[in-house]
Amino acid sequence: MKKITVTTHRKRQIVDIAEQVQGMLPAESGICCLNVLHTTAALATADLDPGTDLDMLDAFDAMIPRLDYRHPHNPAHVPDHILSSLIGTALTLPVLEGALVLGTWQRVILVELDGPRRREITMYFLKSA
Repeated sequence: MKKITVTTHRKRQIVDIAEQVQGMLPAESGICCLNVLHTTAALATADLDPGTDLDMLDAFDAMIPRLDYRHPHNPAHVPDHILSSLIGTALTLPVLEGALVLGTWQRVILVELDGPRRREITMYFLKSA
């Protein structure tokens, strides 16, 4: 297992981590498994044309209703927990001869939902038989 650490700088932010992941892969084929170790962050793939990150964050915000949340620790960040669960905290990607298999515009992203923070992502590589 390897770890990737990402420092975010805003409350909501999308960070491209594709190069960090790529740089840690062995020169083999297999599966790369990523997991963000937090309940207010998520992982996904996305097209990151200029402004797309902000469009995504606006869309995520619009998905969550304004309710009287009951979370005893801090009801204000319940939407962050909900979005983390909906987007997902794990990502599995194929690797071919040491290179992530991604579409032309696909990037691997960390979605920060309650920053700024220091986020840890675990990475496992499963070699194909």
